[in-house]
This record gives sequence, C-alpha cells and structure tokens, in this order.
Amino acid sequence: MNLLQSIARILREHSSSHRAAAPPARLRALNHTRGAILAAKLEVAGSGTARRKGLLGRENLASGEGLWIVPCESVHTFFMRFPIDLVYLDRKNRVRKLCAGVGPWRISACLMARSVLELPAGAIRATQTQRGDIVEVVPAPAA
Repeated sequence: MNLLQSIARILREHSSSHRAAAPPARLRALNHTRGAILAAKLEVAGSGTARRKGLLGRENLASGEGLWIVPCESVHTFFMRFPIDLVYLDRKNRVRKLCAGVGPWRISACLMARSVLELPAGAIRATQTQRGDIVEVVPAPAA
C-alpha cells in the first residue's frame, strides 16, 4: 500500500468515526526528479469539508508550507487574499500541469489530475519543477 492509499484509508476511517479529531499527520512534498523540497510543512485536505475550505480565510501561505488536496482536479481562488502556485499530480504523483502565481478570482483545472498541491507563489520557479517530474509525499521528520 503506497502512502496516498494509506492516507486515503486513514481519512475515510476518520470521517466515518465520531471520535475527537486526531492531529494531522506531518508530511512534506519532495520533487524527487529535481531533489527539491516543494513543501516542508504539508497539510492534507482529504475530506469534503477540508477540500471545500482549502486556503480560504488565510492571510497568506508561508514559504515552505503547502496544502495537498486529494482527490482534486480543479481549483478556484474566489475570495482568496494572495496568489498561489498549483502543481497538479496524477495517480502516480507525476506532475501533469503547473500554474504559477494564480491570483484571486481564478479557476484552474487539469482533468488528468488526481490531486493538487497549493504552494506559495514562486515555489514552482524556486524548485525548478517541470511537467513530468515525480513528486513524493513523505512523512516529515520529527520537529
């Protein structure tokens, strides 16, 4: 079972239970192809509620932070307060589409995507991420 399947199973179990919420897993996103860290602190939006909320209500997304929306093939930035970079990934976490500096009040989609990374504007350029790169979502080292 790969990490994505494990996270999906945990999210399904969590959403079907009525227990208190467990702290989110600490993850990071690595561009394996380029040897670059896309997000050192990656949150997962795997429930319907978390996917709908996304980054709404935040003032910014700090360098090194990110949101992994799974499953997801389209994003809107309505009511957002800052631009973001979008990295669309397929089922094998291969980069299918990149959108840099997406400002508020925009819509973006990639029908071949299974998930999307929302990153601070400039992250794509800083990591030299390109279409076809392989991204790994791995547990973050302990603080």
